[in-house]
Amino acid sequence: MYSLDEVTLQIPEIDLDKEVDVLLNTPDMLEALERCVMNWQTQITFVIEEQLNKRPQGPGPMAEIDLWQERSSVFNALSEQLKQPVAEKIFEVLKAANAGCLHNFNGTVAELTKYHIEAHDNIRFLRTLERHFMNLAAGANFALILETIPDLMESLQIMWMISLHYNSNERMVPLMERIAWQLCEQVAQGIVVTSIFRENREEAKTRVLEAKQVLEQWKSSYFEMRSQIEKLHQTPHWDFDRIRLFERSNYMASVCQDLGRVFQALEEFNNVFGPELKGDRRVNELLKEVNELVLPFQDVTFNPFSISKKASWRMIIQDFENTIENIDKRVIDFVDLSFNTLHFSAAAFELLQKFQKISTRKAINNHLKRKFNDILTQYCREVDSISEIFEAEKDHPQLTKNEPPVAGAIRWARALARRIKKTILPFLKVPEMLNSEQTSLVKHFTLKGYETIKYESWLEETEGKLLSLMKKKLLTAKKIEEVVRDNVKYTVNFAPEIKEIISETNYLVGLGFFVPKLAENVALLENTLIRRYHSVMDTLNEGQIIMLAPQIQEVTKGMQYGCKRLNWNSLGIQDFINQGLQNLSKFESLVKQILNNEKEIESKLQLIMMSNMLKFPAPDTSSDVPGLKEFCRRIELERVKTLVLPISKYTDIGFLITKTEHLILGTSSGKAKSMANYYTHWERKVIKEFDMALLGKTPLFQIDAILSAPKIVSQPQSNEIYWVIMQCIRECIECTKRFPRWMNGTCIECPPQQVYGEEELVTISFLSDVWLDPSLKETATATSENIKRLLISMERYLNTWKHYRALWEKNRTIVNETFAAKNPSCAMYDEKLQFLSNIKHKVMQEPRFKAKYSIYLNLEPLVNTLQELAESWIISLSSFLNKPAKEDLFKCLVMVNKCIYY
Repeated sequence: MYSLDEVTLQIPEIDLDKEVDVLLNTPDMLEALERCVMNWQTQITFVIEEQLNKRPQGPGPMAEIDLWQERSSVFNALSEQLKQPVAEKIFEVLKAANAGCLHNFNGTVAELTKYHIEAHDNIRFLRTLERHFMNLAAGANFALILETIPDLMESLQIMWMISLHYNSNERMVPLMERIAWQLCEQVAQGIVVTSIFRENREEAKTRVLEAKQVLEQWKSSYFEMRSQIEKLHQTPHWDFDRIRLFERSNYMASVCQDLGRVFQALEEFNNVFGPELKGDRRVNELLKEVNELVLPFQDVTFNPFSISKKASWRMIIQDFENTIENIDKRVIDFVDLSFNTLHFSAAAFELLQKFQKISTRKAINNHLKRKFNDILTQYCREVDSISEIFEAEKDHPQLTKNEPPVAGAIRWARALARRIKKTILPFLKVPEMLNSEQTSLVKHFTLKGYETIKYESWLEETEGKLLSLMKKKLLTAKKIEEVVRDNVKYTVNFAPEIKEIISETNYLVGLGFFVPKLAENVALLENTLIRRYHSVMDTLNEGQIIMLAPQIQEVTKGMQYGCKRLNWNSLGIQDFINQGLQNLSKFESLVKQILNNEKEIESKLQLIMMSNMLKFPAPDTSSDVPGLKEFCRRIELERVKTLVLPISKYTDIGFLITKTEHLILGTSSGKAKSMANYYTHWERKVIKEFDMALLGKTPLFQIDAILSAPKIVSQPQSNEIYWVIMQCIRECIECTKRFPRWMNGTCIECPPQQVYGEEELVTISFLSDVWLDPSLKETATATSENIKRLLISMERYLNTWKHYRALWEKNRTIVNETFAAKNPSCAMYDEKLQFLSNIKHKVMQEPRFKAKYSIYLNLEPLVNTLQELAESWIISLSSFLNKPAKEDLFKCLVMVNKCIYY
């Protein structure tokens, strides 16, 4: 860059304010002005030559901008100085004097103006490219460079068409050569061959391919723009030196392509040896060789992107190609061995499909395609084997447990056929196998004839048996021994041999065969009507059976019709089944609604059981822990809040039972006689849930530890704590007074009653029943014992503080006077004071609280008291030290004064 002095024109110190005529008459003045102009001409000429000889300071395109920016600034600075009033006055005087130097100077100024315009025009166009150049020089990734190249090429085209200076090969080729250098430099910096294989393979491969794309796009964008310019027929064509523009980038693109092939080969080999193959010794050896393929690239000692090292790079790539060709052969041998170990065509086909789905080596893929015929040959052998099994076992096929013979034989035959079809179906999706002759032979393999013979013989035999059984009644009824249920068990009335018919029918219908209507009705009765009836009856308990007696009687009335009136010759069998199913569906719906109501009642009982009658909001910090009385007050407040929900849910239970009554009887009285046992059942469950709800946990509360010499005690004291907590538990149990009992045989709340000996009306509640619950008594007793143990544990802890008892048991005045009377030295005083200070320090280090299970023991008052006692001991002892220390001080002063005097 030029300094300010180098582009500053020196102005002579002459008074130019006079008129031109006056200045013309001063020879010395004219001579000085001529020298000044000649100096300017010399300086301007020198600057122009210097600027024209300058070259960009760097190989990149930004150096081109810097060059023209500097040239424009320098020429502009000179031009502006020549336009100053002083300079114009000098030119005016010399022109009037017809000075010869002015003519030469004007020629130099014209040259300066020409170059100034050129520099200004060039920097104006180059500024439009600056953003693109910066993207090339500092692009965060190759993707940004890829986006930049087309826009950059378009901007270069515009500059070529419009610029008066960048419209020739002499100017454009060097600029584009600089752009090509910048692209190649970015690729060389981003792709470091010696380290790229140590990076994440997928990311590194992507970066290499993007780098190759950048280099190729530079060339393709150039030719695309060149073609567009040629189509315009108005602008000079781009006939630039392609060697200068593309020789290095083409070579670097080929290196990137080589690296991409290396990454692709590594990926393909690793795909071949997937997780299911890794672990095999031979696979591990091959994988080791594959991983060692990158070692020559990591150990390269030259720059692979240097054209001068092209031969060395080709040797490395050729060695790589030879190595992977050898590995390909060994992999093919391994694949052949893998197929030979597979005994079934389906497994071999699955392995083949798996190999084909992954991106693997071309040589391996071509070899795998030849495996289709081998698989088909194996498949044909499997078909022959299944045919042999069929012929050997068709008269006595293998059946599963409880499987009927005919349906079982058909199922067995279909299973054999399915084994064949299951394997061939995937084959048919592959063109190479679909058009094979072997596939055509096995496609038509079927066992349909065997199924037909079995089915037709069964059908003929079944119709003959059923004719002799058609006169029997449809159902039989058998009384159940249980007195509670007082109902019957229904069974379909058929001979034992008909069981096989029913079993065959069920299986054959499932297999898609037509069965006689009579056999279907037998199966329908057994599987649908009878089983559904017994299923719904088995869900009912004693209370529900009594409550639903009319509805049950309605259902059984229809069932009895099949026991007494209908036989297998009757025309109304289907109507009987349909009517029975209709009645049963209605009854099932009723039972389902009742059970849903009971689930809702159970959920409300669960909420009552989960209610914590000793609920207490846990304090956020230790400073929020309340005292004992405040603790009990908060529990009472929380209990009042907690009871709102259980009372509401208890009321809802009565409503739901009334809803059940409406479903059964159509009434909503809440006191139906047939439901008395039902009411009692739920009332007992309410009592049980209350018992569960009352077994809560006591939350934390705070008590203070204080010194009441000669003892350390709690405040409030242990016996007071015990009785307050037990009273809190009693109040918790007595909250069940808020839940009134139902009147006998109803679900209606009992109104307050007049009780003998009581002046006010008494609410009959659950309290008396809850008090009688033995588990609650056990819990209360256990709670009492736990509280006692907790208080004893707390007192034991407080007793550990007695090791500080010397602070309060001894009289500090008497002790210190006795010590002072012995006239101890200052060192002895210091030792005793240190001892007392250590005690004070230990007291200050003691915890300020202690959590003992549910009790928060506040030790702050005790610690403060002990700290004050320790300080009082120190102050007392210090007062005794004061007098002898003062006397010793005066003695020292006297001795010092004597020494000074002498």
